[in-house]
Amino acid sequence: MSELRVGIGVDAHAFAEGVRLVLGGVQFQYSRGLAGHSDGDVIAHALTDAVLGAAGLGDIGGLFPSDDDRWDGADSLDLLRDAYAQVRAAGFALVNADCVLIGEEPRIAAHRGEMRQRLGEALGVEPVRVNVRATTTDRLGFTGRGDGLAAEAVALLERM
Repeated sequence: MSELRVGIGVDAHAFAEGVRLVLGGVQFQYSRGLAGHSDGDVIAHALTDAVLGAAGLGDIGGLFPSDDDRWDGADSLDLLRDAYAQVRAAGFALVNADCVLIGEEPRIAAHRGEMRQRLGEALGVEPVRVNVRATTTDRLGFTGRGDGLAAEAVALLERM
């Protein structure tokens, strides 16, 4: 019988002026970016926490603390890649992941395929194993007011 593990990740960042917007490893042409110690990619951060959580390896803040200057401005796909290498070393492999961006805008439909491709590459899996979608909060809460974006991710791992 195989051993399956599920992990959930959540991340949120406020919008900031003068910062590029990166979501799922893709740079968007948008008037604001997300404030964060790294590039603020909420999708990659949520997915990183999901795979780490499923493997029982803590969280993104434990591996890449925001008070450590080495991670200032880091590419979140590099963080995901490094975290997943630890997941693999612990004996687990990704079965699939589902990521949800929460916010009124930007719209991601035109970039969804590229986001899946980049996240899959960071994990060393086929893009079909990583789903990316979005939802709004019908203008409720900080995402609804346009103050920032949030993301949730679920990852299913199997012991190798």
